[in-house]
Parts: sequence; structure tokens; C-alpha cells
Amino acid sequence: MEKKITGVKKAAVLLISLGPDIASQILKLLPDNLIQKVTYEIANIDYVEPAERDFILEEFVHMASARQYLLDGGIDYAKDLLHKALGSQRAKDIMDMLNQIQQREKPFAIARKADPQQLTNLLITEHPQTVALVMCYLQPDKAALVLSKFSDELQVEIAERIGTISRTSPTVINKIEKIMENKLSNLIENNTETVGGVKSLVEILNSVDRTTEKNIISDLETRQPELADEVKSNLFIFEDIVGLDRASIQRVLRDVSNDDLVLSLKGASEEVADVIFNNLSKRAGDLLKEELKFMGPVRLSAVEEAQQKIVAVIRRLDEAGEIIMGRGEQDSVII
Repeated sequence: MEKKITGVKKAAVLLISLGPDIASQILKLLPDNLIQKVTYEIANIDYVEPAERDFILEEFVHMASARQYLLDGGIDYAKDLLHKALGSQRAKDIMDMLNQIQQREKPFAIARKADPQQLTNLLITEHPQTVALVMCYLQPDKAALVLSKFSDELQVEIAERIGTISRTSPTVINKIEKIMENKLSNLIENNTETVGGVKSLVEILNSVDRTTEKNIISDLETRQPELADEVKSNLFIFEDIVGLDRASIQRVLRDVSNDDLVLSLKGASEEVADVIFNNLSKRAGDLLKEELKFMGPVRLSAVEEAQQKIVAVIRRLDEAGEIIMGRGEQDSVII
């Protein structure tokens, strides 16, 4: 069973089993790319066999225990306890998986999360060998952006050092990482005016899938109601199409594919459906209703994806000045 289940599906089943409250807390701590993969998997799981769920939960408990054993007494201590509890083969499997996870936990996590300009300000004064080492652990696009800020001469030297790095002592990496963490922490504290805020959060939520968006907004409503209200007042979602004027809705519908429109209305509120149909010709509306009538069951993820495509069209047209979105603070409109 273990070999047939992907890591993403295991994570999805685990979060489902833990319940929405705990799962939403965990989800927010994951990297963005992993959030998308896991939430997509959750949305597409219709049923989990009890045996499969129990297997995944049991494996998670064993992995957590193994990690704690390593922290308490080292690898030999962990192997010994797992061997006594699970037998030699199962203990080996758990240790192998834990080893693979640890190898993926790369150093310089704070550098990968840092703003490129802040990272450039820090690395510009460092030795080229240190810069090269840090860049080896950065996302390629971020490393490229930072590298472009250096002088032509240093760019070549840093690139050469990156290309010739083969092995580096873990002790050296750990030492440099701690220095970078301290400097970046101070740098971030002194430059907070350019990072974060409601605008940044809204921009992020405008790009994530609907499931993640709903989870985060729901949690904010409990923890920080005022912040949640401010975010929602600036965040355009599919249901907000009812607030657009007739001319704007009709302009949007011209750029929306029929397939996306049909899918988006599957399960949409009556108010949203009425607004759409009222802005279509009678013939187009009748055809759309006919397609909806004979459409079978569809996955929630497919409906949400279609709705997000329509929202993307609305935002694009708003940025181009072709429609008016009544969200948050905006300029007055002069007739």
C-alpha cells in the first residue's frame, strides 16, 4: 500500500483526518507550491478507505516518533527503539523515509523567504565564495535577480565559484547560515515598511485557489475580525460579479469561454445565476440552461478553477480600465 500512495496524497489524507481547524493551521505553515498541491489533492479526494487512512496515520506517528528519537539520542538510539517497536524491516523503512525528508530540508530557509532587494543589500558586502554558497540554495529566479545586482566583474567571479562548488562541510554551512539569519532578521526588522500589509495579502489571496482563500479568510474572521473585514472589502471573488454594472458584466462575458461559464454556474448561488442570465441574449441563456440541466456531477475543484478563470478575466479588464470593479477604496466615477 505504501508504494502506491504519493507523499502529497498522504499529506492530504492526514489533514482531512485531523479536521478543518487543525488542518487550516498546518496548511498555512506550508510553502505556497505545496499548499496548492495539497489543497488540490484534498478537493479531489472523494473517499478514503479506512485501512488506507489508518496506514497513513500510523506512518505519521512513527515518523514523528523517529524524528524525536533522533533529537533525543541520535541515529543509533532511534534505530534501536524503532527496531524494538516495529521490527527490523519497518524500522529501516521509517528511517529511510526520514532521511529523505531531512535531505530535502535545505539550509538558508530565511534567505529563500527574504525579499530579493533585502537579500541583495546583505550579500553585496559578503565574500564572493559566501555569496556563491548561499545562491546554491536559493530559488533559481531569485538567485538570478540577486546576481544581476552585482557588478559585471563580481557576477563572473560568483558564477565561476557556483560552478566549481562540489562539497562543503556541514559545519561551515551551518555557521554561515546562522550569520545570515542574524543579519537578515535585523535587516527585515529595519525595513518593514516595504513588506506585507493588507495590499500584499490581498494580492496573494487573489492568486491562490478558492479552498485556500476560504480557509485563510475563515481563520482571520476568528482571530482578527477587523483585518478579515478589511481584506474582504478589497478582495474580489466570483460571487462579487453581482456588484458589477450591466455593461461591465456583458464585457466580461464576451471574454469568457462557454465551457468555463457553464462550469462556474454549477452550484453557484441563484443570485449569481440570475445576474449571468439577465446579461445574456434569450437564445444564449436558453442554451446555457440546457447545458446545465444535462450536466452530470463535476468535481468542486473544476468548478472553482472555472470561477477563478472568470475572476482573472474581470481583474484583467479592470486593470485595462475596460470595466469598473466596486471593491474597497477607489476613485470616483464621473458620468
